[in-house]
Amino acid sequence: MPVAEQVPLRSGAMWLLLQSLLLLASGLPSAAAFPKGCYPSEEEGLKTFRCSNARLTEVPRDIPNDTNKLYLDSNRIPFLPRDAFRDLPLLLELDLSHNAIASVESGAFQGLAEHLHSLDLSSNRLVSVSKDAFSNLKAKVNLSDNPWRCDCRLQELIRTVDLAAGSSGGIVCDSSAHEEHVGKAFLQVIADTDFCNVYKKTTDIAMLVTMFGWFAMVISYLVYYVRQNQEDARRHLEYLKSLPSKQRRSEESSTISTVV
Repeated sequence: MPVAEQVPLRSGAMWLLLQSLLLLASGLPSAAAFPKGCYPSEEEGLKTFRCSNARLTEVPRDIPNDTNKLYLDSNRIPFLPRDAFRDLPLLLELDLSHNAIASVESGAFQGLAEHLHSLDLSSNRLVSVSKDAFSNLKAKVNLSDNPWRCDCRLQELIRTVDLAAGSSGGIVCDSSAHEEHVGKAFLQVIADTDFCNVYKKTTDIAMLVTMFGWFAMVISYLVYYVRQNQEDARRHLEYLKSLPSKQRRSEESSTISTVV
């Protein structure tokens, strides 16, 4: 075949090869799209996305939605917003340990209830979290090594979540209304103290005191009103006695009828 005819054929083949490579590349996630220090991998047949020690200050957005295991440990994430993981329907394991998480919004784990079986929130800055943040979550949860405030809210949270094996002893009272509880494991404390019943009793007593106060004010006002009217009536009768007899009788009858 003449050389002149071979050149277009080679050019056409190269063009087809280039198109194939472009199509293949378009189907793969771009490494440049991932935050610095994050990379996808495969571990034991599970698609994994690692962002450990990546100096992150928020949950990354460009996580592949077919991720099964997500490692966001040892970063600087301060809180978890609502729907933080809603685009990860196949997520099985989520590691958020060793961050600076102090707040978890309700709905932060929305969309993970069906598949997630492991959630690690240990070694963060959690003091108090609403039980609604873990609503319908079936995962084993690690809440150890946080500066927890031992109160009714924490008691309700512990009753809601399924604690990871061996993690309960790490949930320790960093603060409490009762100083003797500080430094003790929370499960040990609630064996003797029901924080929610104490709160309910305190609330009931406060309501009773308030109602008694209002009742006392009403009674005091009624007593004052009656006495004030009696005093006015007495003064008026004394005034009538000082009047001439004919006018006095007329005024007395009028005053008596008014008082009655």
